[in-house]
Amino acid sequence: MPRIAAENVPEHRKLVRERIFTAFAELMAEGSYDAVTMSKLAQRADIGRTAIYHHFKDRDAVMVAFATHETAEYVASLQAQLAASDQPAERLRIYVRNHLTLGERFHMGFGPQVYGGLPEEARQEIREHVVAVERVLAEILEQGAEQGIFAVTDIDATLALIHAVLGTRHLPAERIEEFVLRAVGAW
Repeated sequence: MPRIAAENVPEHRKLVRERIFTAFAELMAEGSYDAVTMSKLAQRADIGRTAIYHHFKDRDAVMVAFATHETAEYVASLQAQLAASDQPAERLRIYVRNHLTLGERFHMGFGPQVYGGLPEEARQEIREHVVAVERVLAEILEQGAEQGIFAVTDIDATLALIHAVLGTRHLPAERIEEFVLRAVGAW
């Protein structure tokens, strides 16, 4: 019987999954999704080649679980920072700063080339993670609009435009923040 690396089986499974997620992120940073195989994941995570299948049925399942894990951590970190203020403009600043700084850590930018190759069910699960992050921004925008602080008439369009601007990571964060706040009339 294989030895477990924790005090109990659930903790062992959690540790192994975390090693697999770390391996997945490293392999994605080194190359393309097409180059990631279950065998490479197992080797990088230092687990048996067949043992990885006790945790995930295939690499698409790894990607979805990885996205779930990363989104949960990202949203928790974001919510903790947002708790520091109840002012919509400040909350929007926090959201923008968080997205620009933590986004580098949590969002690896898989893009359409990867998502397009996933089965429909996996694409839908990934989309739910995007919606979880969008929901946080929508709440900030709604609060600011209700209080008359933001000049926002279409929350969905504003949300999409803000996220498009946040995707321009090569610009200084201060300029992006200023642009977003000016765009909603809060500068």
